[in-house]
Amino acid sequence: MFKTLGTIATLTVILATQTFAAASRTDEQEVQTGSQKATNIVVEWNKSLLTIVRTAGAQPATVHPTRSFAILHAAIYDAVNSISKTHEPFLVHLRGIPGNASQRAAAAAAAHRVLVSLYPQFQTQLDTQLQQDLDGIANNEKKTEGVRVGETVADHILGLRKNDGSNATLIAFVPMNTPGAYQLTPPNFAPAQFTHWSQVTPFTLERARQFRPGPPPALTSDDYANAFNEIKADGVINSTSATADQALTGHFWNGPIQNYWNEIAQTTAEARGLDTAETARLFALLDLAIADSVIAFYDAKYTYNFWRPVTAVHAADTDGNPLTTVDPNWIPEVGKTAPDPSYPGAHAVISAAGAFVLASFFHQDHFTFTVTSEVLPGTSRSFTAFSDAATEASLSRIFAGQHFRFDLAAGKKLGRNVAGFVVNNFLNRERHDEDRDRNRDRDGGDDR
Repeated sequence: MFKTLGTIATLTVILATQTFAAASRTDEQEVQTGSQKATNIVVEWNKSLLTIVRTAGAQPATVHPTRSFAILHAAIYDAVNSISKTHEPFLVHLRGIPGNASQRAAAAAAAHRVLVSLYPQFQTQLDTQLQQDLDGIANNEKKTEGVRVGETVADHILGLRKNDGSNATLIAFVPMNTPGAYQLTPPNFAPAQFTHWSQVTPFTLERARQFRPGPPPALTSDDYANAFNEIKADGVINSTSATADQALTGHFWNGPIQNYWNEIAQTTAEARGLDTAETARLFALLDLAIADSVIAFYDAKYTYNFWRPVTAVHAADTDGNPLTTVDPNWIPEVGKTAPDPSYPGAHAVISAAGAFVLASFFHQDHFTFTVTSEVLPGTSRSFTAFSDAATEASLSRIFAGQHFRFDLAAGKKLGRNVAGFVVNNFLNRERHDEDRDRNRDRDGGDDR
């Protein structure tokens, strides 16, 4: 059973626990006396998962990495929130937890438990990181309780996601040789990826198709011709119409887009000095929204099965549109094409979702930050707003030769819809009224 609004109550677990006399302490006060200023422990574990998924062969080829980020940060959030008790739980509501249990220990223990379960080959490194984190926290009953909370929450969330469809066999994809239909793309003709991902149980959405966009424009339309001719000119390798900076953006963003947005969130959390509870909530909102946006866009991609630009340009003589012309030698600026249908664009979906969550969390879009590239070491780009980075990341797919402009427009709308649903319906501030408390005691769980 999984958390979808209106279909499931939060799992409630009651832990036998000791009430501590001391008042609740802040994250900084949990750290051993004499140590340097505490690092942001949520950010550090997010970095650890990024290191893992960037390691060749570490991520199962048929499991999208955004699932791991969502599970990691759902566990950290529910563990920390069981102590802070400031916001609604996501999947696991622990009762009877003292408010001065160590949030840092809970976050570290939850993260460690999740990542060892998902990536057992990294246990040695993860064990070392956990021990270093715990060594930096005062050795007392508060730390012990925090560890127990983190491990308990992680075990329950891992159990709830165990049979979510992520390990199902790929659905066979048989290309149709008709105009507009997705074909495996040159030069490598890689098999279609994540054909089963729309069947994965969403973390927050009621169903994968909840915000499915309408279809792409007809091949014979002016809208299609305009988008076709734009990418044919600007997305080709060594384009003479795209500027050098536009071509650079095509390469700069040509990596797993969710990684960029997790790093942007790291930068923002550290710059704003967020504490453990605040950072846990930020990353949970971000990665739940991203994970469900991926489930949603794969639903749309394999519903419409729209061809990629490289196929469209090579087969323009079959599209029935007098405003398009064929070029059998056309190659995208970045060489290869992502092995899935074109509509909607994944970068646009995830970037719109990421920017929406960050702007909503901080109650403003403006923030000055620098982004590093997943694929161009030593290269960075700077922005003054989350939306500016999202817009550039999305438009970069035209200059990379990967997507039509209408792919990006549909993707932006889908990403914002998913993120808006998450932000408006999950992890909101807890209400401490008597009726709610009575309902919770009566029902044994969250009364939503």
